[in-house]
Amino acid sequence: MIGLLGRVLGPDYARPLRLHVTALVVYSVLQAVAFALLVPVLRALLSGDTSAAWQWLSILAVVVVATAAAYYVQAQLGYRVGMALSRAVHHRTGDHLAALPLGWFTGEKVGRVARLSSQGVVDIMGVPAHLLQPVVSAIVTPATVVAILAVFDWRLAAASLLTVPVLILVYRWAGDLIAASDHAVDAAGAEAAARVVEYAQTQAVLRAHGRARDGFAHLDAALSEQAHAGRAQLNRAVPGRAAFALTVQVAVTAVLTVGTTLALGGNVDVAELIALLVLVIRFAEPLVVAADLGGALRVARNSLSRIDELLRTPTMPEPATALDGHPDNGSIALERVSFGYDSDRPVLHDVSLHVPPHTMTALVGASGSGKTTITRLVARFHDVTSGTVKVGGSDVREQTTEQLMAQLSLVFQEVYLFDGTIADNIRTGRPEATDAEVEAAGRLARVDEIIDRLPDGYQTRVGEGGTRLSGGERQRIALARAILKDAPIVLLDEATSALDPANEVAIQDALTALTTHKTLLVIAHRLQTVRAADQIIVLDQGRIAEYGTHDQLMAAGGRYAAFWHERQRTSGWRLSTTAIPTSAAAGTAGT
Repeated sequence: MIGLLGRVLGPDYARPLRLHVTALVVYSVLQAVAFALLVPVLRALLSGDTSAAWQWLSILAVVVVATAAAYYVQAQLGYRVGMALSRAVHHRTGDHLAALPLGWFTGEKVGRVARLSSQGVVDIMGVPAHLLQPVVSAIVTPATVVAILAVFDWRLAAASLLTVPVLILVYRWAGDLIAASDHAVDAAGAEAAARVVEYAQTQAVLRAHGRARDGFAHLDAALSEQAHAGRAQLNRAVPGRAAFALTVQVAVTAVLTVGTTLALGGNVDVAELIALLVLVIRFAEPLVVAADLGGALRVARNSLSRIDELLRTPTMPEPATALDGHPDNGSIALERVSFGYDSDRPVLHDVSLHVPPHTMTALVGASGSGKTTITRLVARFHDVTSGTVKVGGSDVREQTTEQLMAQLSLVFQEVYLFDGTIADNIRTGRPEATDAEVEAAGRLARVDEIIDRLPDGYQTRVGEGGTRLSGGERQRIALARAILKDAPIVLLDEATSALDPANEVAIQDALTALTTHKTLLVIAHRLQTVRAADQIIVLDQGRIAEYGTHDQLMAAGGRYAAFWHERQRTSGWRLSTTAIPTSAAAGTAGT
């Protein structure tokens, strides 16, 4: 456990941990020595040598004071390491999560991270403060006792030593019983955590269907499974703990029997036997304490193991140093790129395309054709299976994250806003921006129209995830954030999908203006956005079916022309307010 704790803490906390463990060892040895000094004290008292007894009592007093001092030191160090552990876990996991590939963040893993960062941290904070001392004492104190017993009577030492393999086997067997169900408990806990978050996030949907009061079946099932897994683990743990406690008592009884036999045979005097039996009891006491804390130790060790596993998860490979020089003026290129989220299901097949600087390229295609995947490969949320993605003329794998992201502004269809003000969310694009620059970006993205009807203006809080705003309002703020960042390349995934037609035209004009000094790669289905593009890439099942300008593709009469005609045919659809005659309505209802 100590090695595992050291890996989780990291090298910055290696010295405090070593000091803590050293203090624990010193305390455990002094504790055993203090009990060992009872042997000469009792021997002198029972033989009537009070002078020798006082000398030994004086030595015992010094050792007891030293033991108390060692206990205080190790307790203080344990508390400090426990506090450091909380900070280290949050900081290290946060930094590591930021470097993991986006594809790692599945629903199940997000739930597990939430559990580790909350209950998991609570579980392990007590390790250095409360649990490490019994663990070290359970090893060091009995070992010291056996060594001291060997000085006084090797037969009692041998008898005590012979019980150790049996105790170890039973302790491991008891731990294996708990471990057998531990994975189920952890999986159930992670699932329950994920479902709680889901329940909170989907309140609008649940209430719209009248399900908020009746409960959420998925959450109820997850909580029931968590309770079932916990009961199953408890049922497994009780027999193991009882068996270990019984084994300790049997071991002590066996050693006591050996000592009594030696005393009855005249090989050990009564005074010495009494003192030695005190040592034998002290041999067993740390083991009993460790057994009582076995469940807490197992939980803490498992949480440490899971955090260690998370920290060992391979991150996205990154060069040690940034590329020399500066990228060119914002070009994007995919060269024979193939990629799949699962190895057996490729999404892109041998895709090659070039986006010149200061142009707008639109990606068009059916759902699942690979449009969003291309933008995420450009942002290096994943690495390609084969081929090369270049941004600014250089392979994205040869650029540091900071160098790559400095060239990109991203606005995706699913917009997330932080629980802060509108100004704070826009300023995320460039934290050092002035209020005037924030407002200028807001005007360009038509956020000023939102501000005009809010009493607190740019200081209005948006709620967690932006829940106090509509979808179109969130998209406009996300656009303002991208505009404020002022990166040479802007990636937009259906960035105007939640806007009304009037605002869509206004923002489309803003996007068109951006192409004078920026490169735009846009996923769009809106006719206005597509037609304004300098280049249109038509994707079909992960391959490029067509590419060219609007006029070129219309003249070709292929997939794009069919898409355009279909959109034009449906673009005039609207809800009619004309009353439907009763007879017509009845006839319609019957068809």
